[in-house]
Parts: sequence; structure tokens; C-alpha cells
Amino acid sequence: MRFNPKARLDTRRTRDVGRSSGGGRSRGGLPSSGRRGGSSLPIPGGVAGGGGVVAVIIAVGFFVVTQLMGGGSGLDPSGGSLDASRFEDTDRYAACETGEDANESTDCARVAVENSLYDYWGDTLGSDFRPADSLVTFSGQVGTGCGAASSAVGPFYCPADDTIYLDSGFFDEVLERQLGGPDGGFVEAYVLAHEYGHHVQNVLGTMGRVRTQQGASSDAVRLELQADCYAGMWARGATATEDSSGTALFSELTDQDITLALEAAASVGDDRIQQQTQGQVDEESWTHGSAAQRQRWFRVGFDGGDLTDCDTFAARSL
Repeated sequence: MRFNPKARLDTRRTRDVGRSSGGGRSRGGLPSSGRRGGSSLPIPGGVAGGGGVVAVIIAVGFFVVTQLMGGGSGLDPSGGSLDASRFEDTDRYAACETGEDANESTDCARVAVENSLYDYWGDTLGSDFRPADSLVTFSGQVGTGCGAASSAVGPFYCPADDTIYLDSGFFDEVLERQLGGPDGGFVEAYVLAHEYGHHVQNVLGTMGRVRTQQGASSDAVRLELQADCYAGMWARGATATEDSSGTALFSELTDQDITLALEAAASVGDDRIQQQTQGQVDEESWTHGSAAQRQRWFRVGFDGGDLTDCDTFAARSL
């Protein structure tokens, strides 16, 4: 993965809040992380919430925190944009100005990927598009529109404030060391594209279709596989994305980059994680799909798929 040195980066939607003790609005919050098989890993949280609002925590590896109405009929209407006043930006991304910076810095590469996702989905969705409000990096704990979240949660998208949250240490500490996933620049790009896929689902109203939350053919699994498919769509079109002046953001995306994305998708398949942490596979508790399914749906998007092809809710076989 190489970025165009001449591209200009836009850091307005990317911020870092450093180490935080959390805070912010809570709508039932996130479940605490747990232990299985002696390993401290992000754990499926089930359902938590109060009143008519249900916070569905769909997890292992990459969480999507979806605020659904009690009957699953739609998003929580009281959700809003990110309250940036809750955060004190560390200026971590202030020096990220060009594609050359992105080639030299993981932080700036993160900004470039966000810019590419913004451009791709803006073109793909047209007038239906609204950008994710922010990409927020943190360590320790962070307050979100979906409640307080710790680093143990892993990368996640909160629709209540249209924001992607990421502890950048997740890739080395959890994905690579604990889950045996790959290490490489495009691994994080795949994760960010998956989370942005959840934002696209929020924009298109797909999250309101989630009724069943566990099981190999559950709506939760279909939601996650669709986000993988959307990530594949972006990966296919990434080299055509541009900065605000029309300059290409990417100069190269290789077969090895796509291989890393596929390896990362497999490493967070429910069957892989369960086998590693529990020594057995229980399909009835799946929330994301198997390694093979996650790879397959990324491929559907990458091999020329469009929004219709990525309709996992209509698919008879996952």
C-alpha cells in the first residue's frame, strides 16, 4: 500500500484523545470484557440497555455498537453528532499533510485511509451520503454516544454519534499477538473499511433490520458480513479515490495488501476465535460469521460487487 506523495490530507475528521478515564453520555453502556480459555480478549456482550432502547453489542475483534429501538424498528432517534467538547485533542495528527507523510507514518496513513473512505462512499452513495462524523483514537477508556468503552472492546462504530473509535494498540496487542492475525499496513485499512461499512449501514437504515443477535444465520452475522463486503468494495475502488483537489490518494495497492485483508478477516472469524479460546466451535453463539464467510464476503465486494451484491440479508446461503 503506497499513497500518492502529492495528495493532500484532510485531518478535520480524525482526532486523538489520548488516555482517558471515559465519561460522556451513556445509554446502558458497553458490557465489560471477560475471559475465556485463559485469554483476555474482546468478548461478545449480548444485549444491554434501559427503557425502550436496546444496545446490541455485536462483537469479537471488531465491535459494532448499534442503538436500536426496543422492537428493532429503527435507530435511536435521540442519537446525535459527536460532542467534540468532551474531547481534548492531542494534536496527534496535526503533522499529517501529504501522501508522503502517510507513507512514512502509520498515524498519517490512518488519515489517508479515512479520506479515501470518505471520497469512495461519497461517490458511491451520492446524495444519500453523509460522512462519519469522526475517527477517534484513544487509549484506556473513552466516552461515546453509546456509553463508556475501554480498550478491551476493540475497534467499533457508534451510530449514536456517527463515530468510529479505535485503540491503535489493538493491532499489535490483540489482533496479532492474541488472535494470531497478520501484521501489515493494509490490515488496519481493512478494519477501518469494515467499521466505515457499519456507518454506511447506518446511513442506509440497514441496522434496523437486525432482529436475531446470535447464530450462524442470524441478522447480527449478516450485518457483519455485509460490512466485510462493503470493505471489499472500497478496496477495489481505493486507487480511484481522490483528495479534495482531485489528486489521487493512492499510488499503489498490491495483491499482497488484499491477501493481508483476507488473512485479517479470517483471524477474527467466530470459529477461529472460539477454537483458540474455548477449544471448540459453537455456531449458535456466532455474531460475526466464520473465517471462510468473512473472507468470502470481502471477496464478493472486491471482485466487482455492488450494494445489491452485498445484500447479505437477502442471501439464502452465507
